[in-house]
Amino acid sequence: MINSTLSTIFGRVFYGFLLLFLAFLLILLTPQPVNAEILNFTHAELEGKDFSNRDLTGSVFAATNLRNASFENSNLTNAIMTEGILLNANLRGVNFTGALIDRVTFDLSDLRNAIFVEAIATRTRFYDTNIEGADFSDAVIDRYQLNLMCEKAKGVNPVTGIATRDSLGCE
Repeated sequence: MINSTLSTIFGRVFYGFLLLFLAFLLILLTPQPVNAEILNFTHAELEGKDFSNRDLTGSVFAATNLRNASFENSNLTNAIMTEGILLNANLRGVNFTGALIDRVTFDLSDLRNAIFVEAIATRTRFYDTNIEGADFSDAVIDRYQLNLMCEKAKGVNPVTGIATRDSLGCE
């Protein structure tokens, strides 16, 4: 009885370590984009900065002031934006695929043709934001924001071919 209990515990510990080891290997062996600039802008004051046409895959913008900044046609795939202020920002054509966007203010920003596929945008505001042609397919967005966005959703994303209304699940 004791031997079977010990072998069960040993087996679980062994498989747990094996799983952790494989996860670690996966992280190490996952290729990163060659041209990506993985940058950390935690608590930065970047008002009015121009990040247009850059590959910022995986970059971090935590508690960052990005008022009037431009990210036009930039790649922010898997980026992290938390507690950021992007008032009146130019985000036309930005790719936020798989990004974590939590407690960000996009008020008065231009998100035309942006891609938010599989992004998590919780507690994020999109007041008076131009979302024409943006693709929000499989994104996690607060219900209240979805309802407001559906009121003005129009257009089709030129890259994905998905209608904004369809990607938001508007009725």
